[in-house]
Amino acid sequence: MTDETKATRILQFLRRIFTDLDASHRENATALTSMEMQELENIFALLLMGSFVGFPAPPTFLAVELLPYMERELQILSRRAKDSTDMFAEMCGTLGID
Repeated sequence: MTDETKATRILQFLRRIFTDLDASHRENATALTSMEMQELENIFALLLMGSFVGFPAPPTFLAVELLPYMERELQILSRRAKDSTDMFAEMCGTLGID
């Protein structure tokens, strides 16, 4: 093998490693962003429907106007109430903390 082919193979190998690392980091960032979006939706639903769990409620007219847009959030809120788990453990699992 010549020095040029060795250098080319090394460069291809390094390029493949960096490409794989980039893809891995992108997947992790996407998963964390998706989880954060779900949590923000839950917080939004709790802010509007907080009176059911004892939080101060927003003005009624505001909650009633936003209610038609919250069908999905209410379904998620109901499902999470049924399947309530340890959220701290779920977040640690998502972040890869053992």
